[in-house]
This record gives sequence, C-alpha cells and structure tokens, in this order.
Amino acid sequence: MPLPKSLLRVRALHTLSSQSKPLTSLHPPPPPPPPPPDTFLVDKAISILKHHHPSLLNPLIPQFTPAAASSLLLQSQNDHTLILKFLTWARKFPFFTTHLQCLCLSIHILTRFKLYKTALTLAEQAALAFPADQRTDLVFSCLVDTYQLCNSSSAVVDLMVKALSNLKQIDRALNFVNLATNHGFQPSVLSYNSILEAIIRSKAFGFVELANTVYNDMMHKDVSPNVFTYNILIRGLCANKTIDRGLDFFEKMEKRGCLPNVVTYNTLMDACCKSGNINEAYALLDLMWEKNLVPNVITYNVIINGLCREGRMKETGKVFNDMKRQGLVPNEVTYNTIINGFCKEGNFHQALVLHAEMVRNGLSPTVVTYTSLINSMCKSRNLRRAMEFFDQMQIRGLNPNEKTYTTLIDGFCQQGFMDEAYRFLNEMINRGFSPSIVTYNALINGHCVAGRIDNGVEVIKDMTAKGVSPDVVSYSTIISGFSRDSRLDEAFQMKEEMVKKGIFPDAITYSSLMQGLCAERRLTDAREMFEDMWRLGLQPDKCTYTTLINACCAEDDMESAMYLHNEMINKGVLPDVVTYSVLINGLNKQVRSKEAKRLLFKLFYEEHVPSDVTYDLLIEGCSGIEFQSSVALMKGFCLKGLMNEADRVFEEMLQSNHKPSEAVYNVLVHGHCKAGNLQKAIDLYMEMVQHELVPHAVTIIALARELHKVGRTEELNQILQDTLRSCKVIDGDRAKVLLEVNYKEGNMDNVFHILQEMSKDGLLPNDFKTA
Repeated sequence: MPLPKSLLRVRALHTLSSQSKPLTSLHPPPPPPPPPPDTFLVDKAISILKHHHPSLLNPLIPQFTPAAASSLLLQSQNDHTLILKFLTWARKFPFFTTHLQCLCLSIHILTRFKLYKTALTLAEQAALAFPADQRTDLVFSCLVDTYQLCNSSSAVVDLMVKALSNLKQIDRALNFVNLATNHGFQPSVLSYNSILEAIIRSKAFGFVELANTVYNDMMHKDVSPNVFTYNILIRGLCANKTIDRGLDFFEKMEKRGCLPNVVTYNTLMDACCKSGNINEAYALLDLMWEKNLVPNVITYNVIINGLCREGRMKETGKVFNDMKRQGLVPNEVTYNTIINGFCKEGNFHQALVLHAEMVRNGLSPTVVTYTSLINSMCKSRNLRRAMEFFDQMQIRGLNPNEKTYTTLIDGFCQQGFMDEAYRFLNEMINRGFSPSIVTYNALINGHCVAGRIDNGVEVIKDMTAKGVSPDVVSYSTIISGFSRDSRLDEAFQMKEEMVKKGIFPDAITYSSLMQGLCAERRLTDAREMFEDMWRLGLQPDKCTYTTLINACCAEDDMESAMYLHNEMINKGVLPDVVTYSVLINGLNKQVRSKEAKRLLFKLFYEEHVPSDVTYDLLIEGCSGIEFQSSVALMKGFCLKGLMNEADRVFEEMLQSNHKPSEAVYNVLVHGHCKAGNLQKAIDLYMEMVQHELVPHAVTIIALARELHKVGRTEELNQILQDTLRSCKVIDGDRAKVLLEVNYKEGNMDNVFHILQEMSKDGLLPNDFKTA
C-alpha cells in the first residue's frame, strides 16, 4: 500500500536532513555562457533612468536582451531609486520575466534593500515559471550562482522559502531548506515559520504529525523557535481539536524562555470556549493578568462568543461592561455576537438596544445580525417588524442570504401565510439561492399548520424530484399533521414509508403518533409505543410525558399520571407549565386537593445547596432541575389562580437561599394582578425593582390595568414613567410620545394598546417565550 503524501514528506525531510551531497553532483552540464551584453545599450538605459521617466526606454525594447537586463541590474545594484524605476518598467516584458537570472538578481537586490513585498512577488513568479524536478531546483541553483555578485545574505533563503510556502509548495520548501543547509546557508526561524504556517493552513491528512516533524528538525539544527513558531503550532493543534497538545506546547515555550503573547492566550481561550470549557478560558484570562499581559478586543470577543454559545447572557453582559471599563472599544464582531446571543435567548429588546448602540457608534450590522433579528421577530409572530428589518438590511446595502429567506419563509409558514411564503421562495430562487432541506421543511410545516396536509405531502414529492432528500423532520411534520387531523392510518403509513427509505423515526415522530392515539383514547396503544421508544433507545421528551400524563388524567388514572410525573423527573426531563397544569386539572377533577397540594409542593430541595450558589449556576448545572420545576410549578398555580400555593413555592425558594430571577417575579406579579391581589403585586414589583430586575411588558400592562381600575393614578404614573425610561431603543421614541399624549388625555385603552404594540416590537423588555 503506498504511503500518504504527507508521510512521504516526513520521510523526505529526514532523508534530506541526513544527506549532504554537493549540489554540483545533481546538476546537468551548465548551459553555454550568454553573449556579452551591449554595454552602449546598458549605459544609455542607465542614463535615461537617472534623468527621465522610464517610459522613454520603450524605443529600446527591441534591442533589450536578458543579458542587458542582468548587466544593468548588477551595475546599478546600489542605486535604490534607479533599480525600482527599472524593475517597474522591465517587469512587463519577456526579456525580463522569462529569464531566471534577471529574476534572481532582482530578488537578491530587493531583499538587500529590505523591499520584501516586491521581492516576494518576484520570488513567487520565479517559483511558478521554473518548477523544480526530482533532480534539482533551478531557482536555488541560480540564487546560489548570483549570491556573491549581489553581496547577498541568507535572508534570501528565508524569502524564497516564504514564497514557496505561500504557493503551498510545501515539499519544495522543505527541500529548499535542506539544500540551503547543505550549501552552508543557515535558514532562520522565519523559514521554518513559513513552512509551519503552510502546513497548518493546508489541513491535509497527517498535517499535525508533519508540523511536529518540522519543529523537531529545527530544534535538531539549533534553530530556536520564537513566539510566532509556537503560536502557529498551538493554532494548528487547537484547530485539530487536540487542545491538550496545544497546552503542552504552551508549557514548552515557557520552559524554553519564550514568553507567550496575547495571540497565544487568545488562541487557547478560543479553543477552550469552542469545546465548551469556558472555565478553562477564564483561568487563562486570569493568568494573562498575572503575567502583566493586557487582553485586547479579540480576547474579550472570544470569551463573549463562548458565553453566547452556551446561552449565558447575564455573564456576557458583565464581560461586555468589563471590556468597556478597560478602555477597549467593542467592534462589529463584539456587537454582532451579543446581538445574536440575545436573539437566540428571546431577549429581543436587549438585542435592539445593542443594535441601536452599534449603529450609533458607526459600526455596521452584518447579514447574520439582521437574520437573527428577523428570526426573533418571526418567533414572536411579529411579521410586520420582521419585514421592517428585512427592508432595513437592504437599504444598508446588505443582500439577504439563503438563511435570511428561509427564516422569513418559516415565519410566514408558522402563521399559515403560504402565499407570502411562496413569494419569498420565488424571490430566493430568482436571486440564485437553492432551497435547502430547512426551507422545504418550513413549507411542509406551513401546509400542515394551515390544515392542508396533502399539500405538505406534495412538497415532499417535489423536493425529492429536485434532488433534496426528505429527512426525519420532513416525515415527522407530516405524521404530526395527520395525527392532529385524526388521520392515524395515514400517519402510520407515512412512518412505514420513512423506514423503508432508511430514515428512522425519532422521539418527535413517536410523540406525534402517541398524541394521535391518546386523542382517540387508545391509551394502551400509546403506552406500547412509549415502551417501544425506550427499547429503541429514544429518550422521551416532556411533550411525550405530558401527552401520556394528560391521557391518564382524562381516564381518571391519576396513579399512572403520578408515576409518569415522578419518572420524568428521575430521567432528567423537566416538567413545564403545561405538565403541571394538566396534573392540577386532573387532581382537582377528582377533588383530591390534599394530594394535589402534597404533590405540587414537592420542590425537590432535600439535598443541601450551598448558600453562595446562585440560581443561574443551578440552572446551568445538573441540579438545575429544582429551579426550573419550581418556576414551571409556580406558573401552573398562577394560571389556575392558586396564588396562595404560588406564594408558598416562592417562600420555599427564599428559605432555600435561592435568589429569585426576573422570571419568578414576573410570573408572581402577573398572577396576583389577575387574582385581584393588587397590593401584593405592587409590593412584589417594588421588591423586583430594588433588586435591579427588569419587569417585562406583560407584567407592566397587567399592573397598570389594575391600578387604573381602582384609580391609583400616582402609582400608575410612576410605573408608566419607569417603563418609558426602560425603552432605550430609538425606534420607540414615537411610541413613547403617543403613549404620553394618550395618558394625559385619559385614553387608557389606547395606552394599553400602545404598550402591547411596543412589547411586540421589542421596544420594551419582554420574554417572547412566555409572554
């Protein structure tokens, strides 16, 4: 079996390192000497270049030969200005570009002048025009032959190796280093860094092993690695997801007295964040400060990106503020990353605040940013606002991409506006984008939402004909539609079809079928499917459990419902407000209030929780089940008007030394308003504000309505003023004016309507997931 090319390179490197044959033994017989140059022509050209524009040399083009050009270069090699004028003119003509000696002389002279950029361009030109063969490298030979003539230095070797590395001619670059070493030249660390950079960028099979071999070779030849060497190696190892080896090199460089710089730390921190190990990234940040290294914007962007990826937006805000306190100016990457993070979290108001801030600071949102904003608006079912952002991005000169169009198509499909969805589909295709599986799945879902499931089946046929294969989401969506429409036979037929095509049902597929069975009161069949899920290794989700719990409650089988409730918690599946609402209904239906309260106050706080651990940390950890279940339970009580029970859950949380979140306060304030407990709602609101927690718009509207009903105008006025101050988005200025005018005129229905619209448009803090 032939060895991979990269391993052949490693072998070649070792072989060449051990060889020291003279170059002449490898060369073919030298060509006959060129004819002597026309000295009169050369002198005339030099005279013109000294006193006139190079274009006056044009009449001499027919007489100019490679020998004349070489002679001129040698005679004028110390005249910086003249050489540059000549090269600017000569580089357009074959007598120069096709003659290796002209190129090599120019490379030597320009390198000595430290005009590396121009020299590098000519070196790349020479490498491409005169490729090496298995016996020799003509470029190397010519550079050696002209070396003394130009009083050159080993810097030419480094430059030529960089040129070959830029051209991705890694084997030739390695060979060049060995030829240079064998002829008494000493390639510097720059040569090795160039080769290592090319190897790392190539990401070819075995690139990490080859890079390590090159590193060992330079150590063997007593070439000391510098910080750039280590940064290249660490970047390559981290990109290869071998962070441990990257950290090994980090330790090596410090032991060798090579101090890591900000780039080193940024590279390692980025790798830690991308692997989900943010705590390690924080440790590296602390180490930077200990080493008196000042983090830069990229450092903070790396941390912010890692936090956003994990949905830790409160910590993101702290890092963002710390960055500004350090005197660093956030850039477009900073803002775009955080805006995307807030959009994913559903905190559209905060995303808009940052969007306004970045525009105010002269920074430009990207297509990704606008797509995130559009997606947030679509999820909140505010298509008008989504279209405003779609138009705004195009006014800014940004073209929508495939994801932008798919996001809008999905938004319209979710609400059953299929004509608009297909209009955007056609626009997307006309702009050269091909619909993806995600696009087609959005259309399938749209048809099912609109109750036209057969049209969804036609989309599956259409996408298949166009070469896009349906996936488990495609089939599960159709199955869900059939199940909701009481067409269970067709739902099970679709399941059989997907299995025949090698697409295996997932938990959502089974949950959809179970919902259909439960709707027809076929609880035994649903339970059999539930058992099948476990046998197939599919983890039921809270929707699956809630469906079965609801079916059990409908059959007055509370014992089974309770068993499933306990099982889902033991399996790490968190009950949500729907689950608890179903249980409360089932228990109240049997007038088993005592058992209901016993169940619903089981907050799972048996284990000791350290008092210094915040709820945020509990949510992120495995023990976060307790908090999320409690909030869901509290919502369940509030929905049913059981405010005494909700308050007792709140008290349990306080007694357990847990700091309630915004979500907890918003649920309670809203619940007490609905239950008519206005003073309790106001007290909780004031407590919330004192803790610097932000009331959501739904909470404010509920509180304002109740205050207006009982004529408590002073408190109502204060709450409205606080609310308007919380609107930090420029787009909200007009709405704020309208609200104040209507309030002064006593048009409270308009005031509440404006507040609702501001909430929908993201102009006020709100939680679209629970509003």
